[in-house]
Amino acid sequence: MSGLLAGKRLLITGVITDASIAFSAAKIAQENGATVVLTGFGRMSLVERIAKRLPEPPPVIELDVTDAEHLAALPDKVREHVDGLDGVLHSIAFGPQSVLGGEFLNAQWEDVAKALHVSTYSYKSLAVACLPLMQSGGSVVGLTFDATKAWPVYDWMGVAKAGLESANRYLALHLGQQGIRSNLVSAGPLRTMAAKSIPGFEQFEDAWANRAPLGWDLHDTSAAGKAICALLSDWFPATTGEVVHVDGGYHALGA
Repeated sequence: MSGLLAGKRLLITGVITDASIAFSAAKIAQENGATVVLTGFGRMSLVERIAKRLPEPPPVIELDVTDAEHLAALPDKVREHVDGLDGVLHSIAFGPQSVLGGEFLNAQWEDVAKALHVSTYSYKSLAVACLPLMQSGGSVVGLTFDATKAWPVYDWMGVAKAGLESANRYLALHLGQQGIRSNLVSAGPLRTMAAKSIPGFEQFEDAWANRAPLGWDLHDTSAAGKAICALLSDWFPATTGEVVHVDGGYHALGA
């Protein structure tokens, strides 16, 4: 197959529905020649069903990124399907309801810690777990939501994303000598399952639709998917530690 990702072997996490950014990335990657392996957690039957909607239904591996045993077993499970990896997409985030929706001052550490573990620390955990599969270098890509600002209702998830953006820079520092790039895509608000779980998230949606210089389609995940695939390709060979905004230009505006 020809295409931007011809011959690339990719591990993609976070496909829950066909409206997810990860699904769009997987679809575009396959259309551009990549071999894709998916991971899922919790609702494996759902992920397997959604995987069948891709152009080429990929294998699905169960992975809890907070479970050390799952992470340790990941390389062998991936090798059952491909002999190595050229790229990894981390599309994983979670925060209990108690850390969102205006509860910043009331959230308890136990819930905050869970949000940080799943949404921040797991970026490093997943990258390290995949290192044995990336002997020839490659690219790790994650998803953020502009953490340079404090957003209404986003609360501790905003803190988690700020940590993710910092972790991205440190991964770039520590993985660069192995030829592995680490970058994030900062997408604007999209009506994914994750967004629907955030109380008051429509405040973001209204602002973006009205103010983004290029406009913003709340249902179109393809722009983020294309950016992910570009970063997973060989077309950004000297770019690492970066946050690429895919938000219609909203981040460039004043308050």
